[in-house]
Amino acid sequence: NTHSQAWLKSLANVLQTGGIILVDYGYSEREYFHPQRNKGTLMCHYRHHSHDEPFYLPGLQDITAHVNFSDIAQVASKHKLELQGYTTQAHFLMSGGLQELSEQFDLTDTLKLAELSRQIKMLTLPSEMGELFKVIAFSKNIDKPISGFDFINMQDKL
Repeated sequence: NTHSQAWLKSLANVLQTGGIILVDYGYSEREYFHPQRNKGTLMCHYRHHSHDEPFYLPGLQDITAHVNFSDIAQVASKHKLELQGYTTQAHFLMSGGLQELSEQFDLTDTLKLAELSRQIKMLTLPSEMGELFKVIAFSKNIDKPISGFDFINMQDKL
């Protein structure tokens, strides 16, 4: 996003105390500029199918590009935000207590249990959103770390 640096700077300027958690498709810089990605990261989605043809079905499909999380971390640091963690969505949700939360549902209702299972799989499986989506968090003037990065924190890959 060509405005991401200005956007993050504005967040850093207005945040006095607290945290910022960003969740999106993306990669670290090393993965983002990998030779296999020589065509960029543009992806199109139409009715649960992914492809890289932005002019196919104009106006009917979603078009997105991945985030360079290393760039986001550098900009945040430049504006006095402390990096709390970087991980996959699956690791963030599991570390944040997804398992415990799911146990609060009525496990005797098989239809609800099947739907809950489907939703958890969509959010956490590597072939779904679990690995593709990443989570990065920053803080300012807080003593307690932002939870969700205890399981696996990949900030050293940024």
